[in-house]
Amino acid sequence: MSIVISNLSYIHPDQEILFEHINFSVQNGEKKALIGNNGSGKSTLLQVIAGKLRPSEGSVHVSSEGLYYVPQHFGQYDELTIAEAMQVDQKLNALHAILQGEVTEEHFAVLNDDWNIEEESIAALSYWGLQEFPLSHPLHAMSGGEKTKVFLAGMKVNGKSVILLDEPTNHLDFVYRNKLYDWLKNCKCTLLVVSHDRTLLDLLPSTLELSRSEVKLYGGNYSFYKEQKIKETEALYEKLEEQEKQLRLAKKAAREVAEKQQKHSSRGEKQNIKKGVPRILMGNLKNKSENSSAKLKEVHEEKTADMVAKIKELQQVIPSSAALKTNFHSSALHSGKLLIEGSGVLFGFGKHYLWEEPLDFQIRSGERWAISGKNGGGKTTLLKLMTGELTPTEGTVKTCENLSTVYLDQEYSLIQNHLSVLEQAMTYKTATMQEHELKVILNRFLFPVATWNKPCSKLSGGEKMRLSFCCLMAGNNTPDIFVLDEPTNNLDIQSIEIITSTIREYKGTVLVVSHDTYFLQEIGVDKEIALGINHLI
Repeated sequence: MSIVISNLSYIHPDQEILFEHINFSVQNGEKKALIGNNGSGKSTLLQVIAGKLRPSEGSVHVSSEGLYYVPQHFGQYDELTIAEAMQVDQKLNALHAILQGEVTEEHFAVLNDDWNIEEESIAALSYWGLQEFPLSHPLHAMSGGEKTKVFLAGMKVNGKSVILLDEPTNHLDFVYRNKLYDWLKNCKCTLLVVSHDRTLLDLLPSTLELSRSEVKLYGGNYSFYKEQKIKETEALYEKLEEQEKQLRLAKKAAREVAEKQQKHSSRGEKQNIKKGVPRILMGNLKNKSENSSAKLKEVHEEKTADMVAKIKELQQVIPSSAALKTNFHSSALHSGKLLIEGSGVLFGFGKHYLWEEPLDFQIRSGERWAISGKNGGGKTTLLKLMTGELTPTEGTVKTCENLSTVYLDQEYSLIQNHLSVLEQAMTYKTATMQEHELKVILNRFLFPVATWNKPCSKLSGGEKMRLSFCCLMAGNNTPDIFVLDEPTNNLDIQSIEIITSTIREYKGTVLVVSHDTYFLQEIGVDKEIALGINHLI
């Protein structure tokens, strides 16, 4: 029950190298997280291990009775039934054939004495809240969250002892995230997990970090890994500072030697003229002096070039996110000012409302509110009611005048997909800002010149998030309220750390919908509106 990866490489058809010559293993009963920056190839690596993709080089060995794979994206599985997705369809077919009188060795071999497979499969679906779906139900008729639960249900019944999980908490609300956490704590199988859910990652005792050239093992959970990365980054900065200091000293020494050599040559030439040294001999002496200076200059240039190369190497190794700092000013509103007030708020059609009881709330300046509830419970709807985008069916929502709000949804809708990165940033540039100043901000938000013509439609979720903050900084737009709707969905950990740091340091009001409890704790949420579901519309 183990995974052994040997000298593995994967090169895209367009010749882009994701990773090459990597080696690692997950031994019997081990539970390991696999993390890495967006685009490092984590999902691709899982697909290679699962046999969905062929490696460019190297080998994958999975021992025992095979593995079970929970994918991140489900489009290619839409033609499957629930039973097929759970990998129990062959056993079910064999069971039904035997019960109908087709008593063959082949059917008995497939069933392998698993006479309760149908009841166990139905029970597994029920555990994940899918009791209303028959095993013959097609996946294409289900939501993303329901598809996730189908694959998770399969973990309990397919008999595989090696399990790969790719972002398993995507689309899951608090209730089912906690179910997954409980299962993960108690399972005895061999696990390799890709996730941006830091609560889940902290449950895994070992962490693997994927980069292009290696998989590095950290002997602890995500919190341990994070501490180690901070220490590594600090050590790299110390090395960088030392190299930059040595470079400055070397350049200073080179200048001083050159100036000294020049003065010495000039003084020697004057003395030779006074002594009446023949011109031909003076020319030879001058040539010797110039050759000596040239050699000395070459030695210094070689030394400084070596230092510059080391500095560039260190700069490339230091995580790019370490250089990204936002500095939103504090909201101009005084703390405690009433910003949004709701009284008897309900939303729906007729007498069918999204939540059970009328809502009363007061949002004041400086507060941090989370809106919680099950999927489909009206959380996003309530955010839109608070910001005035929707009108309540019953009750009232009042906001103070001239309230400045920035709404960051899962798609980062303030980004216009038809624009390039530079064009998008230009739309937020203030009249007094020079274009070169805007380009400095773009670079600061990890958008170098090579990305400026890239269409926004081609950006990842993390890139759109960074560009959103870049636009707000360029426009000097510090909102009174940040409204965040599942802001960490579909982001890699590096991007989540950036948005976490930004919102934590922002001094203003925050309204947030998120199932990521780690994120909510990190940004300092201290108030909550919990929605109970009455009737889904």
